[in-house]
Amino acid sequence: MNQVYEKLMECYESVKDRLPFKPKAALVLGSGLGDYGDQFEIEAAIDYHEIAGFPVSTVAGHRGRFLFAHIEGVPVVMMQGRVHYYEGYSMTDVVLPIRLMRLMGSEVLFLTNAAGGVNYKFQAGDFMMITDQIASFVPSPLIGPNLEELGVRFCDMSQVYDRRLQELIRQSARELSIPIQEGVYVQLTGPAYETPAEVRMVRALGGDAVGMSTACEAVAASHMRMRVCGISCISNLACGMTDQPLSHEEVNETANRRAPLFRSLVTRIISHIGEEQEG
Repeated sequence: MNQVYEKLMECYESVKDRLPFKPKAALVLGSGLGDYGDQFEIEAAIDYHEIAGFPVSTVAGHRGRFLFAHIEGVPVVMMQGRVHYYEGYSMTDVVLPIRLMRLMGSEVLFLTNAAGGVNYKFQAGDFMMITDQIASFVPSPLIGPNLEELGVRFCDMSQVYDRRLQELIRQSARELSIPIQEGVYVQLTGPAYETPAEVRMVRALGGDAVGMSTACEAVAASHMRMRVCGISCISNLACGMTDQPLSHEEVNETANRRAPLFRSLVTRIISHIGEEQEG
């Protein structure tokens, strides 16, 4: 058996009897949304440390556990703390949590993150719906023998971010009177912030926001035929666009300041996802 698939199945075997329900949606909680689950009745929690061989986040503010709750009636598994490639994990380990949530039953993957704004029309605190992505600067999680049990060798990437889910995001933002930008997310490896020259490169390639996560997760989800949507909180304008040096504290400050609106938007979107699935 393929070692990557064997490890995934070992993780699934260790959690399957602890699931309180079959989730319909998987939500990855990015910076600023770490306490999102606190507002719901948590029906089960599984710490990453309790799953044999599971990658554990080393980034401050990332709790590192799966939370299970019904959000607006929708059964959801939340990833409270993601794993990043820059932490030293292999890319297959980075996306293992996404694959595991798919095996739990999730059909929709909702990705959130804090990102640097590359588009001069953006400002710190904006929300950006991800319409497409560039993942060419990090290794693909699909490199190596194909996991036939998960998906095809050459998976289609013409619509990574589901168009119908994008419409639900736009609808939710209108209902809450929350302005929302739209654009292309570019993943670089990190952990150093981008240089001004790299930011100019990202802009020249058509990127609107840049970060260190998310795109690889969307690739793995697309391979497993999950419907994907995503929102970035623009925590700062990228290097070279202002005179200010970048810091993790600035990213967290902006993400935390915008967290109440972000939580409201995420909840409304999940509500509409549930209505769509019922229909």
